[in-house]
Amino acid sequence: MAIVVKRPKLKWWEQLYIPGIISGMRVTLGHFIKIVSGKKKVTMQYPEEKWDEHLPEHYRGAPALVKDEQDRERCVACQLCEFICPPRAITIKPEEIPSDDKWAKVEKRPKAFDIDMIRCIYCGLCEEVCPEQAIYLRKDYAITGTSREEMVHDKDRLYEIGGVRVGLVNKWNELK
Repeated sequence: MAIVVKRPKLKWWEQLYIPGIISGMRVTLGHFIKIVSGKKKVTMQYPEEKWDEHLPEHYRGAPALVKDEQDRERCVACQLCEFICPPRAITIKPEEIPSDDKWAKVEKRPKAFDIDMIRCIYCGLCEEVCPEQAIYLRKDYAITGTSREEMVHDKDRLYEIGGVRVGLVNKWNELK
């Protein structure tokens, strides 16, 4: 069954374009006056001026891997971030931790972890799905390279730009 929605009958002054044009010009003139008076800034002179102090709290930048306070990998190579990545920018090759290692209970660690920054859409799903908080989005918007190969960040590069994150890591919890 189709639902029919009837349009309201417009008054004669609502059918004219002039009131719509006047209200639009009023908004435009208001913005123009704010810009000319200096109350509103339009252009940022990049790279002399940067957005660093103006970035919103919810800004999502480039993904990076982090280590814990003892310089150990937080990543358990569960590959959840690889599976959830919409553009398939993340590639993980897991490897087993040797049985004679103290942390053999963890079973896996990433042998290779690559993120193609050209394909990455900075959606933040990898950060949300990570059970160990090993990957997070930094507040970095200037990611450059001279070739496609430079834009594929490997595990070492991701740890270098990620740094250290403090907090409980389930992977290193001896009670688990």
